[in-house]
Amino acid sequence: MSATKVSGSEVRAPEIPGGDTNAPEVSADRARPGAPTRRGALPYVLLLPAVLWLLVLFLVPMVYQASTSLQTGSLEEGFEVTWHVRTYADAFGAYWPQFARSLLYAGSATLLCLVLGYPLAYLIAVKAGRWRHTLLVLVVAPFFTSFLIRTLAWKAILADGGTVVALLDRLHVLDVTGALGWTEGNRLLATPLAVVCGLTYSFLPFMILPLYASLDRVDVRLHEAARDLYASAPAVFRRVTLPLSLPGIVSGTLLTFIPASGDYINAELLGSTDTRMAGNVIQSQFLRVLDYPTAAALSFLLMAVVLLLVTVYIRRAGTEDLVR
Repeated sequence: MSATKVSGSEVRAPEIPGGDTNAPEVSADRARPGAPTRRGALPYVLLLPAVLWLLVLFLVPMVYQASTSLQTGSLEEGFEVTWHVRTYADAFGAYWPQFARSLLYAGSATLLCLVLGYPLAYLIAVKAGRWRHTLLVLVVAPFFTSFLIRTLAWKAILADGGTVVALLDRLHVLDVTGALGWTEGNRLLATPLAVVCGLTYSFLPFMILPLYASLDRVDVRLHEAARDLYASAPAVFRRVTLPLSLPGIVSGTLLTFIPASGDYINAELLGSTDTRMAGNVIQSQFLRVLDYPTAAALSFLLMAVVLLLVTVYIRRAGTEDLVR
């Protein structure tokens, strides 16, 4: 009989016929389930490149911009840190309509992406079969073209007198959107609808891919079990598919809403002065007005507003995959 000491007492292991009586004793710490093990410094070494990347390209610029937002002065006389916190209040008071417009356009584009992307993601994950990979390539294919060129293409698609405008006018869609204030007359360009359409097209893949990944993990046997229990197709979707795809919905909406709220190219090329978003104001303050403290303050305000909305959204819709 071999013995192992555990907490001052001796526990005898049963003898195995034909076993080696000189076998080394097993450590009690290693034998106990859940006992801590030594992993060494390898995980920290693997994390080091990512930490350095975030430190150099994210944290340092953030600290610099925070310092800039608290400065006063001019480009001719130079800027100096005076801890002028009122810049934030002045910037928000002057440009709050652009902030509200950014959130409205980004929220509308996110909703459209969800409505358009969910059926396509479901089709690819469940019904596509051998065409699945081809459809996934087509989803990400726009990324092989410049973002600017794709936006300029939408400027040609929505041009006055084009096929899209003529079709929507014939179907009286422009009358409805005009009553809602999203279009003006018989034109699409330089209207809120054009900006939302551009945002929807630009960020639609960011919605489809998380949805596909979430739907692809759903076990089809759950659908069969629900149908065996006499559930109708809408009931199967409402009680099985939709709850299990919630992590993909949350991830997709975040990946769509966050960059859309800070976008300025679509509003610049497809909109007008009445459709300017917060990103357009920040870009103008940095590169045209050269008011760096106001531009930096606006950047932090936009980031804070988006972060607050995202936090509330995750807590309200929170899934275990994202919250824990």
